[in-house]
Amino acid sequence: MSTLRVAMIGYGFMGAAHSQGWRTAPRVFDLPAEPEMAVVVGRNAEAVAAAAQKWGWAESATDWREVIARDDIDVVDIVTPGDSHAEIAIAALAAGKHVLCEKPLANTVAEAEAMAEAAERAAARGIRAMVGFTYRRVPAVTFLRNLIAEGAVGTINHVRASYRQDWLVDPEMPLAWRLQKEHAGSGALGDIGAHAIDLAQFVTGLNLAKVSGVIDTIVKERPLLNSSSGLSGTGLSGAAGTGYGQVTVDDIAIFTGRFETGALASFEASRFATGRKNALEIEVSGDKGALAFDLEDLNSVRFYDRTAPADRQGFRKILVTEADHPYVSAWWPAGHMLGYEHGFSHQVKDLVEGIVGGTNPHPSFADGLRVQRVLDAVERSSENDSVWTRVAAGVPVLAG
Repeated sequence: MSTLRVAMIGYGFMGAAHSQGWRTAPRVFDLPAEPEMAVVVGRNAEAVAAAAQKWGWAESATDWREVIARDDIDVVDIVTPGDSHAEIAIAALAAGKHVLCEKPLANTVAEAEAMAEAAERAAARGIRAMVGFTYRRVPAVTFLRNLIAEGAVGTINHVRASYRQDWLVDPEMPLAWRLQKEHAGSGALGDIGAHAIDLAQFVTGLNLAKVSGVIDTIVKERPLLNSSSGLSGTGLSGAAGTGYGQVTVDDIAIFTGRFETGALASFEASRFATGRKNALEIEVSGDKGALAFDLEDLNSVRFYDRTAPADRQGFRKILVTEADHPYVSAWWPAGHMLGYEHGFSHQVKDLVEGIVGGTNPHPSFADGLRVQRVLDAVERSSENDSVWTRVAAGVPVLAG
């Protein structure tokens, strides 16, 4: 079996999740190549060395440019804040490395376009690139998408998608990097709204054509992070220091959308939804039925069959734990639940199989660009009294 030596750039919250995927996937799936956790990279030598020891990386380093130039690195996994995605990904692809990049793909459409173009050039040389919209790989989500493709809901009339959390309700939560536009690009819209957008387009197979929305910042000033925190950590927590700083991203985004078919969609992304910890939800309604998914109940989908006799209609819960369901056969007996971390192992499986098989794994950088264009259209709409705003057109570079 061949080996794929992996370098991960960044080591915060997503670094822990991606490490789980790289560590576990080859133990569970029969992969065509063995991923080797070669090196993890971060700016703080002591902290990144501790991360390497904790998560199982063979070594640590502080200069990503030196790492991607190494001949013994095959894959670069980018889990840094969005402001560095474009620079690292484009350099890694140019160096002949396969790339996995966390979402959203970039902080701007221009950066995402440059990344998609770099991925297209690299693909001509057999180099693969993928975006980390990991929720696509929750078995229930993939199953829901398959059911829609098979016609279970018929013609899609409308879609409701939301991603709601409450970790910013406390106004004393410090000013972590996710609350600073120069690092994060946007707030709830790009951080979690991007997942809702990608999920809606992925499960329906439809692309959003135009949007109308509003974004808002509820708490406009927050305590500065303790100076020793820097930008390290998860971006979801931190110790407060002295003084206050401006929050420069949105806390909530609410928008409607129209797909290319004319079907309507509604979206909500909020980090102020009190009581909602990680509620990514989607419901797809068609003329023959409906399907719904909730990440806080991630081992099931709910299905309404409108073609059933009237006295037997109603949403029914399907437990997605059978060996016939996507990805599930590699894990536990039926009824034994999977969790949040399993999607990252499925991500590694699909990426490794794409690299070895010579196919472009999804979501591609073109898919990531498509989502970036929707995010941009929502921001432009909000700045213009929520007027309907077209999503920038562009033929996908590499379809997912």
